[in-house]
Amino acid sequence: MKIFNIYKLVLVLTLLISACSTSKKEEQIIESKEDTAQVTVTQAQFSNSKMELGSITLQPFSEGVVTNGFIDVPPSGKAKVSAIMEGFIKTLPLLIGDKVKKGQLVLTLQNPDFIEIQQNYLEIFEQLKYLKNEYVRQKTLFEEKITSQKNYLKAESDYKSSVAHFNSLEQKLRLMNINTENVKAGKFTSVISMYAPISGSISQLNSGVGMFMNASDVILEIVNTEHKHLELIVFEKDVLKVKEGQNILFKTPENSEKAYKAKVHLIGKSIDETKRTVKVHGHLEDESEQFLVGMFVEAEIITHLLKKNALPVTALLEEGEHYFILVLNSKDNDVYNFEKLPVKIGSKNEDWVEIIDSNDILDNRQILIKGAFIPLDEA
Repeated sequence: MKIFNIYKLVLVLTLLISACSTSKKEEQIIESKEDTAQVTVTQAQFSNSKMELGSITLQPFSEGVVTNGFIDVPPSGKAKVSAIMEGFIKTLPLLIGDKVKKGQLVLTLQNPDFIEIQQNYLEIFEQLKYLKNEYVRQKTLFEEKITSQKNYLKAESDYKSSVAHFNSLEQKLRLMNINTENVKAGKFTSVISMYAPISGSISQLNSGVGMFMNASDVILEIVNTEHKHLELIVFEKDVLKVKEGQNILFKTPENSEKAYKAKVHLIGKSIDETKRTVKVHGHLEDESEQFLVGMFVEAEIITHLLKKNALPVTALLEEGEHYFILVLNSKDNDVYNFEKLPVKIGSKNEDWVEIIDSNDILDNRQILIKGAFIPLDEA
């Protein structure tokens, strides 16, 4: 009796296992059927939705070095206007973003000490006439052995030291943009003017009217954006792949949908010992784009191109983590019969996507390359 019961138990377990196995097989068959579902499209649907048929073709895909950096301008395109002499800001008529031309008045500084410099200059200028005449007289007398060498050398020293002092004050006045001819005429001023060293736009203001500025304090900064470029940072392990003349594709966070073009122009010749990186300088294809200096960019330096089997991105149907395409089986009575097949994808760009492991199954097959995303009837 016990043997019979054991036999019955084994039989039941066997049937259950068989049922489970059958169920799994049925599920796999169902999944397989879903993966290869039939899709029908009428001629009217095909025409109205502007669908297109095509096939797998060889397309170029770029491979390169992914990096980042920022928009910059050459050193000659940046200028800082500093206070040559300490003083108070008297006028500063500019705002950030204002455009200026080289030589344009940008601010004035005021300080009573400026008058003292001009006074010293004028005094020495007047003394030079006497000192020069005395030097010439003493030289003549010395040559005729009428005066001593000591008197001659003193006259020479007084004159030449005064000339040196005069010249240094004259250069200082010119740096202060004070007209020396006016000073020689006795016209003094307590205000000096400062002019833009380059053309560009005001990028930074560090002062305002009435503020006291020390010598060398930066009052404002000017940036000329006519010649913008890329400054990219490439890691040491990738730098040997980068060559001058290679194409660069880059995007900005502000417009991540659009890719801009540039070319590698210069490659740094030394490695940053701390970050183990090298700077790469790139020239923009279109410098008229409205980039801001200092704007962050994400870039790819194209090191080479490879041709791969590909379809237009519009041919893909995406369902979760899986991708499908619609392959034409037949066309009967103005009805297109498609087979929905799963595919593996590889490299991808804005227009094309690589199809991996096609194994010649899709060669010479007509594929729906446009309109596949439109809801269709599945058989």
